[in-house]
Amino acid sequence: MKFVVIFGPHAVGKMTVGQELAKITGLKLFHNHMTIDLVSNFFNFSTPQGKRLVNLFRQEIFEEVSKSDLDGMIFTYMWAFDDQEDWDYINEVCNLFESRGSDIYFVELEADFDMRIERNKTPNRLANKPTKRDIEHSENLFRTLEEKYRLNSYEGEIKRENYMRINNTKIPPEEVAKMIKNEFSL
Repeated sequence: MKFVVIFGPHAVGKMTVGQELAKITGLKLFHNHMTIDLVSNFFNFSTPQGKRLVNLFRQEIFEEVSKSDLDGMIFTYMWAFDDQEDWDYINEVCNLFESRGSDIYFVELEADFDMRIERNKTPNRLANKPTKRDIEHSENLFRTLEEKYRLNSYEGEIKRENYMRINNTKIPPEEVAKMIKNEFSL
């Protein structure tokens, strides 16, 4: 099984690239808002209840997928590199898949701030992420988290063997997906 983690800051294109990668590899896409948006019908993600439920749903899905005969999964995540809890979470999820024989692949996306502000309003993003449809709130959260956390890694910080970093400011998601597929022979 292959477990691909696509990470990067807000509106960098994690889900969209994941959608394209799923199309050309047959891997299942599990973008982070699938659970956030489900739980947001009951609790805000920032509340203890919201975080607990999101993590519970994700954990159960990871457990079942990691034991299944699926070819693999693509998971998208906004990783705060200056938050040890995020490092621990990613390590825990990867350890689960590795303990069951999966190969792990890390794809880090980065793009210019202004491009990401524009991407924050794309029809695909708004169709697939209901909590992003209030553009003003979404953009305020975007700017707040951008100031609070470091959302791209430092050079050499990611020690995984199967790791690639792509600046996709000017590269269409279909092309980024092809780059990932070719790099890792997915």
